[in-house]
Amino acid sequence: MRTSQFFFSTLKEAPADAEVISQKMMLRAGYIKRAAAGIYTWMPLGLRVLRKVENVVREEMNDAGALELLMPAVQPAELWQESGRWEQYGPELLRFKDRHQREFVIGPTHEEVITDVVRRDVKSYRQLPIHLYQIQTKFRDEIRPRFGVMRGREFLMKDGYSFHASFDDLKREYGNMYETYSRIFTRLGLKFRAVAADTGSIGGTGSHEFHVLADSGEDDIAFCPDSDYAANVELAEALAPATQRAAPGKAMEKIATPGKMACADVAAFLAVDLCKIVKSIAVVSEEEDNKTFALLLLRGDHELNEIKASKIAALGAFRFASESEVQEHLGCIPGFIGPVAVDREKIAVFADRSVAAMSDFICGANTAGFHLTGVNFGRDLPEPEVFDIRNVVAGDPSPDGKGKLEICRGIEVGHIFQLRQKYAEALNCCYLDENGKNQIMEMGCYGIGVSRIVGSAIEQGHDERGIVLPAAIAPFAVCIVPMGYHKSEAVKVAADEFYACLKKAGIDVVLDDRNERPGVMFADMELIGIPHRIVIGERGLKDGQFEYKARTDSEATMLAQAEALTFLQGKLCGS
Repeated sequence: MRTSQFFFSTLKEAPADAEVISQKMMLRAGYIKRAAAGIYTWMPLGLRVLRKVENVVREEMNDAGALELLMPAVQPAELWQESGRWEQYGPELLRFKDRHQREFVIGPTHEEVITDVVRRDVKSYRQLPIHLYQIQTKFRDEIRPRFGVMRGREFLMKDGYSFHASFDDLKREYGNMYETYSRIFTRLGLKFRAVAADTGSIGGTGSHEFHVLADSGEDDIAFCPDSDYAANVELAEALAPATQRAAPGKAMEKIATPGKMACADVAAFLAVDLCKIVKSIAVVSEEEDNKTFALLLLRGDHELNEIKASKIAALGAFRFASESEVQEHLGCIPGFIGPVAVDREKIAVFADRSVAAMSDFICGANTAGFHLTGVNFGRDLPEPEVFDIRNVVAGDPSPDGKGKLEICRGIEVGHIFQLRQKYAEALNCCYLDENGKNQIMEMGCYGIGVSRIVGSAIEQGHDERGIVLPAAIAPFAVCIVPMGYHKSEAVKVAADEFYACLKKAGIDVVLDDRNERPGVMFADMELIGIPHRIVIGERGLKDGQFEYKARTDSEATMLAQAEALTFLQGKLCGS
């Protein structure tokens, strides 16, 4: 490709409303153009990157035995009503009516459609298993789209669905997809981790997320550097302390703490470590038949894990209590509440494992301006129900017993689920087994954010000059920058010949034949993320040399013109 025949434009500065590095870089490099909030046009340069990601995904999915199809973006409301998600999904589901007043949605995902496809044509266990996937545009009406293609409303996604006659066979395919996804992200040149995750609103019994590691990631990942253990912090288990609870050593005492409502302020005021404070979080169950008011007890230096807490059977889905509800149940304002002397018939108390191991701790006194010190379970208040309800922190023991946990940030780019029978049962997706009996199919679901991968790769790979993409997905592998292409016949001939030579060798090359200053061409090629650069100038040609510089090299090197092709082929094979 010649730049004179290519449509691209670059910006010196990113638009003021661009928030994250990938958004800024993609707009500056001319990868994308904003059409509306969370909706972008993929320009020719960005589309080359997007298609390279897509091709790797497609090749690996096909090699893994999945079959590609293409489902409609517009889906009939009846399928969503049949599955029960018409009301459950919420405002992110874009609903509309056609001219006949029939209701439809723009698909954010395709569990309903694919289940309908399979239930129509698959009747016997002999037709199973089957794995179908597509690479298609999705739409989710995010309330606040942000971060460019990282959290847009319209995005390109690979979604696959497998159907099985047994759970054992589903687990086999789940393992197959785990390995397939690992190969995909390895081929794309990304630093990533697969982590155990919560199944969330999708449902099912097993789930793994695939995260590109980047400091700008929205998710915290807990991992053990001494083993293969990794999990999203929302799922990672915080083990109970290995030591027994110490015997009470102090009498309980009510201490004035005027104006000290935050745990850190109380600890500073009383000159104790934050880990000696127990904070009480007042919540109310949102379950229809269960309006429990509860206190969740955590150590002062720990954070509540809402997903873990919502799995307490006696609590379920919950919300934080209002100030009026706190005053109604505890007779006190938030900031000074605690578990001592509360009516356990009306108020449930659930303690984290770390709190259950504490003695002589400090907590709110349920009196404004006061805290209790020297508090002990079994003596000053009943033993609580104990659960793991906190986020793990760096230094916690790894749940697999093989070391200590560390925390890093990640961007979710893939997610696989063992859906089991949630959708198959709702849509009556059945097969006849070998005994002629009707059975509900087992399902798996496997998603990859294709467009999100592009943004994630840039979040992981960039510098002050622009984008640094892995060779597998860079828009071009090599750029040729001729010095004085429009002034020197020798430079023009050498550049054209070398460009033709690289094309003949199957190398993805761009020749910058614009009539621009060298500094502009260098800056543009670095900004758009070309991994290898060849500079051709009159001075080098006199000595039979080209100048070479990799995108991440600090200095350029000279190489013999006759050896340039072989040199580049070696570099490309190495990457």
